[in-house]
Amino acid sequence: MQLTKANRRRRIHNRVRKKITGTPARPRLTVFRSNKSIYAQIIDDLSGHTIVSASSIEAAVEKSVNKSEQAKAVGKILAERAVQANISAVVFDRGGYLYHGRVKALADGAREAGLSF
Repeated sequence: MQLTKANRRRRIHNRVRKKITGTPARPRLTVFRSNKSIYAQIIDDLSGHTIVSASSIEAAVEKSVNKSEQAKAVGKILAERAVQANISAVVFDRGGYLYHGRVKALADGAREAGLSF
């Protein structure tokens, strides 16, 4: 099998997902990063439902700033929605991406807005 960048990321993500599951008490915060946007969801894996989500394509995120700052804004929006849904602690799932750049910025923004992980 040709090991492309996407296949490599999927392999890493599957390896991480073996160990990480989201419970109702401590759901999973998952990240998906495309070339243009970044998406984040808080998921309860036992019921299979997305509790809250946020992305950089929403109107609340400013488009004139760079992608790392957009990711930080997405993290803050997600954390505010999670606090409204009575979620204070999550398990972070970086989605097979390196904890670096936009993924780290999103995590930092979520932590600043009151989410603990």
